[in-house]
Amino acid sequence: MSRLNELRLISRVAQMYHIEGRRQAEIAQHLRLSQATISRMLKRAQAEDIVHTSVIPPVGTYSELEGGLRHKFQLPEAIVVECTEDRDAAIMARIGEAAAHMLEVTLSTGEIIGVSSWSQTISKMVENIHPHKSATAKYVVQTLGGMGDPSVQTHATQLTTRLARITGAEPKLLPVQGLANSREAKLVMMADPFVRETIDLFSSISLAIIGVGAVEPSELLARSGNIFSNRELADLAEAGAVGDVSLRFFDKNGKPVKTPMDDRVVGLTLEILTG
Repeated sequence: MSRLNELRLISRVAQMYHIEGRRQAEIAQHLRLSQATISRMLKRAQAEDIVHTSVIPPVGTYSELEGGLRHKFQLPEAIVVECTEDRDAAIMARIGEAAAHMLEVTLSTGEIIGVSSWSQTISKMVENIHPHKSATAKYVVQTLGGMGDPSVQTHATQLTTRLARITGAEPKLLPVQGLANSREAKLVMMADPFVRETIDLFSSISLAIIGVGAVEPSELLARSGNIFSNRELADLAEAGAVGDVSLRFFDKNGKPVKTPMDDRVVGLTLEILTG
C-alpha cells in the first residue's frame, strides 16, 4: 500500500471515530479490518498530524495558570477562580463555591476529613456544599483548637459540626485553645482524653480542608484570641515567614519556618499535613 493510500485509510478511520462517533468495533466491521488495526490507525492519525486535540477552556476558567501552579509548587490539582469584585467577601465566596464543588465530586466513602474551622473562606465553602448522598465520610476532625473568645467560638464549633452533618460524618472537636500561653500549658491540654482522641486522628486524615493565610492573622482568627503578639509576628517575618497554615508558618518556597512558637500551637503540624 502506498503511503498516500495508507494515510487516506487512516484519515477515513479517524473521521468515522472522531467525527461520526462510531465505536472501534463498528468501524472494524464496516471496513473489514481487525479492531487492533483500527486502534493502531487511530494512534497513527495523531502521530501523522491528521488528528489534532484541542481544548478550549470556557470563559472564566484559567487552565494555563492552574497548570503553572501545579508545576511550580508540585500540586496534584489547582483551581483558579474569577472574581470581578475586589472585595474580600466576594473573593471568599467565589473560592468557597469552587471548593464546595471539588469536595462534592471527590468525596469518598469512609473519608476522614480534617478542617481548619477558623477560616471564613472555608465557612463559605461549607455554606455551598449540598448534602452528600453517594458517599459518606467517617469523621470530620477539627485541626486547630476551637476555643477562643465566646463571641466567635461558636463559629468554629458550628463549622465543624455542620460539615460533619452534610457529609454524614461524626464530628471530632478540639475543645481547647488553638494557641496555648506556654509549652507547659499545651502539654496539660493535650493530656485531656477528649483532646488526645481528636489529635490521634490527625495522622489518619485523608482529606484536609485548610485555609492558607498571611503572617498577619485573619479577622476571624484575630477575634478568637488565637494569635501571636506583634513582637512574635515581627520575629516570624524576620525569620522569612510569608504565610501560615493553621498557625504553622512557611517561607516563600513553601518550606516550614520553625520557631519556639510552634510548641504552643495545639493543632495539625506541617509534617503530618505534607506526609
